[in-house]
Amino acid sequence: MLQSWQVLSKMVDGQELLVNRVTVKNNGISIEGEFELPPLARLSFEDQVFVGMFIKAHGSIKEMEQAFGISYPTVKARLNRISESLGFVESKKVSEKDDILARLERGEITVAEAMEKLSK
Repeated sequence: MLQSWQVLSKMVDGQELLVNRVTVKNNGISIEGEFELPPLARLSFEDQVFVGMFIKAHGSIKEMEQAFGISYPTVKARLNRISESLGFVESKKVSEKDDILARLERGEITVAEAMEKLSK
C-alpha cells in the first residue's frame, strides 16, 4: 500500500487530486462523491516522510540533521517550503549566520561549533 501511494504521488507530480470513492477496508462500506485530499496528503511522498520524521523527532532539528544527513539551514529551508505549501504560515528567509547564532542562543550547539560553522 505504501509503495502504491509513493507511485501515485510521483505520477501526479503535485497536480490536484479529486477522490471519488472512499472504502472502509474492514467492512467494505463505500462512500461515493467528490472529496479533496487533506493538506498533508497533498504533499509529495518524500515531504510526507520528512514531516513524519519531524513529528517522530518531536520537532528536534538536530535529530532531523542526523536522520537525513543534512545541515540545519537545509532542514529549516525544507520545513519552510513545506509549511508554505500547506498554507499554514508565510515564512521569512533567515541567513545561515542568523540560524547558527539562534542555535547557539538556544543551546543546541556549543560556541566552538558555532565558530566552526561561521568560519566556513
